Amino acid sequence: MDSVSLDPERDAGEAELIIDLSRPSPAALDAVGGKALNLGLLTTADFPVPPGFCLTTAGYRKAAPAEIDALAAQLDGRGSLDGARGLRDGAPGLTDADRNELARRGRELMAAAPVPPEVEAALRGAYAAMGGGPVAVRSSATAEDLPFASFAGQQDSFMDVSGADAVVAAVRQCWASLWTDRAVAYRTANGISHRGVGLAVVVQRMVQAATAGVLFTANPVTGTRTETVIDASSGPGQAVVSGAVNPDHFVLETASGRVLRQPPGRPPGLSGKQLRELASRGAAAQRLLGAPQDLEWVIDRAGKAWLTQSRPITTLYPLPDDDPFTGQTAADGGASGDARIYLCGTLLQGLTRPITPMGLSVLALMRGDSGPWNYVNPGLRMYVELTPLIRNKNGRKALLKTLPLADGRSAAVLPVLLADPRFSIISRSRHKAGGTGRTPRATTQSKRAGAAQSLGQFSALLPPMVRALLWPERELRRVQRYQDRLAATLVLPLPAYAATRLQHAEDLLASSINGLIQATLPAPSVGYLTLAAARRLLRGTAKPRELEAVLRGLPHNVTTMMDLELWQLAVSLGGDPEARRAFTELPPAELASRYHRGELPAPAQAGLRQFLSTYGHRAVAEIDLGMPRWFEEPDHILGMISNYLRVDDPEQAPDRQFTRASEHAEARISELVARAGARSRLRARLVSVCLRRTRQLAGLRELPKFCIVMVLAEMHRQLTAVGVELVKNGTIDDAGDVFFLDFTELRIGLRGADLKGIVSRRRRLYTSELRRRHIPRLLLSDGTDVEAAAGPGLSAGDQLTGTPASAGTASGKVRVIMDPVGAHLEPGEILVAPSTDPGWTPLFMTAGALVMEMGGVISHGAVVAREYGIPAVVGVAEATTRLRDGQDITVDGAAGTVRW
Repeated sequence: MDSVSLDPERDAGEAELIIDLSRPSPAALDAVGGKALNLGLLTTADFPVPPGFCLTTAGYRKAAPAEIDALAAQLDGRGSLDGARGLRDGAPGLTDADRNELARRGRELMAAAPVPPEVEAALRGAYAAMGGGPVAVRSSATAEDLPFASFAGQQDSFMDVSGADAVVAAVRQCWASLWTDRAVAYRTANGISHRGVGLAVVVQRMVQAATAGVLFTANPVTGTRTETVIDASSGPGQAVVSGAVNPDHFVLETASGRVLRQPPGRPPGLSGKQLRELASRGAAAQRLLGAPQDLEWVIDRAGKAWLTQSRPITTLYPLPDDDPFTGQTAADGGASGDARIYLCGTLLQGLTRPITPMGLSVLALMRGDSGPWNYVNPGLRMYVELTPLIRNKNGRKALLKTLPLADGRSAAVLPVLLADPRFSIISRSRHKAGGTGRTPRATTQSKRAGAAQSLGQFSALLPPMVRALLWPERELRRVQRYQDRLAATLVLPLPAYAATRLQHAEDLLASSINGLIQATLPAPSVGYLTLAAARRLLRGTAKPRELEAVLRGLPHNVTTMMDLELWQLAVSLGGDPEARRAFTELPPAELASRYHRGELPAPAQAGLRQFLSTYGHRAVAEIDLGMPRWFEEPDHILGMISNYLRVDDPEQAPDRQFTRASEHAEARISELVARAGARSRLRARLVSVCLRRTRQLAGLRELPKFCIVMVLAEMHRQLTAVGVELVKNGTIDDAGDVFFLDFTELRIGLRGADLKGIVSRRRRLYTSELRRRHIPRLLLSDGTDVEAAAGPGLSAGDQLTGTPASAGTASGKVRVIMDPVGAHLEPGEILVAPSTDPGWTPLFMTAGALVMEMGGVISHGAVVAREYGIPAVVGVAEATTRLRDGQDITVDGAAGTVRW
């Protein structure tokens, strides 16, 4: 059978077949794979590694039949119209069953392929040179033990292999294991090309183990970089790795070797000296390899410890001091300096996904660098430092009061931080004497200047707030005029060069944000202040949660108006047979493609164009400048129309539900005014004025963000046009690459610099972070996920508990949605999501209830749920994993429970 090289630029016939692990200069990754590369580095650095050799990927490539290349191309989606997507999600149209069938064929091809004579001869010769005897034969794939994907356990390894014939047979089995279902699925999930992967094989002398196990140089559960975790069991290490035994579990403080946790109630299987030696070896391996490591180790019968494997721990969340743009990790692993604590601000905004580098850069420019807060961006997410607040008496009081409103789960673990001596309160005298010594005087002065500036900006809001209180209708008209003026200022006269577009985008940011806040924030602020005043006036007369109903069906909310207009568009299209057929039969992506070609049925084409003229600047995760806007990719909106067309119960129609919510709010106001009147006519009058102002103005709370997103959308449009020019110049590969750069880098690119390498590194990091499911809400500077370190939350066997967010009870079937784009939600289903932002709200219109993993009572999803009148529970740990599609549950928004 003919053989083929999967890398046409490499001549496999000239490549080296055998490389000794002790060779002073380690071979390249694509020749020996991740496992062998790391073992070679450890060996040449004099770590105790069992002797052995590597059969390089050249052997696999010589043996691979020609059909393997075609099969891999199918899995990659090559030749399709969307090859890039194919690498990320698998070939378009391939189901899991299709992928598994291709994997099966790949295994069969490799298992049946003969070992080329020269490969077999080299393998037998190297084995004989070792002296024969029992060896370990282990797969070492090129897409293995990478910083972003470990591939742990995806390919096969064989222990205690004796004899040359058995070694050759084991090598063939290792080659075939490159095509196991799990390995193919893992590569697909991690966006790794199946055509580019190869497999080397490590052959090492077997160590007769008295004790063996695994070691993590950082705590894989909590993320703490200053701890070493060791699992150990008597006998070979495979038992620990495979989970066949319950190992002894140890946690050590790495720097001191102090044992923090060990098996209770029985003598430990490792002595303190052995534990410290292993921890020291692990720390040294981490320093050599440049990242926290997951090591396998063996202690032989003579008591000597050997390292048999080392791979990076790929699941750790990045440290706050890691550079999000280069991917470089903090030099000290977060182990030095004063402990610091950070809160994830993007989670509070309803975002679990990472933010593009340009998006982070723009958010930083919007904040400025003179404010009182310190921000970091680990994992391409925005975190704000809370250390000064926690170490200040008044700051603690403020956190204890406000954090439960923003995120109940973070508030639940706050006491753990307050009790931590590393975050003890700093007295005023100590602070004056120098505090922690971390903040330079210039920085402190800058932050004080920023605080003074913020106070000045707040003072400027007071006159318009008074106007809004006294003349609300006039304020509503003024706000609308401002919105119209803002839209006019965004327009760039054409024609325009790329440099002009870039400058216009940057100028928009600098010129509009402050004025925008001054124009749009006063009115909604008054709306919520009058609600607070009414709550105070009704103290002893009404429970605080009774006032939630006043916020239902609020007028003047641009997001609600958007959702209702989308519903009306769906209603109109439902009356057109051709449009209804298109929206009920075609997927959103095909509908979007037809819209861009002008081929939707006429009512749909015109109606969608009109809707997008007003709301096309919005997006899912819209605070990220890099996210596609609906005017570019309307798939989400088209999917929502399809969902709305499934509503066949008139009582579930969103407009009717909104009307009922408004009527309920008015009825509640009348009831509360009557109750206040029982105490005094003046109190009744004041309560009435306050609640009427709330109804008139609180709905404008979405307007500041709506206008900010208008600015971001125009910046996005201009930067995309810049990207088109840079593609023509050969500076980048795709127009969307501009969102993985910043303004300074784009200027350099316009002068002809090649930015492809920078973009490629950042896209790889971004793609890796997109796959991350768990985001630490509270993160310490040493990498500790505070919630994980505090232990599991309280949940009964048939109940999950969270924060009550919107009163009411609803029963229905679960629909878990991780991304609203293309989501399908039947009317009355319970929406279960990690978090939400305004891009999710069209789903709220037909949801029976909302369950979110993130958030508190003032988070976006909670506020919108109250306004729409649907029960909601937020801050529910593991909701998207514990609940499953189709499961019948009951959501009690007042008790904060989800039962089944």
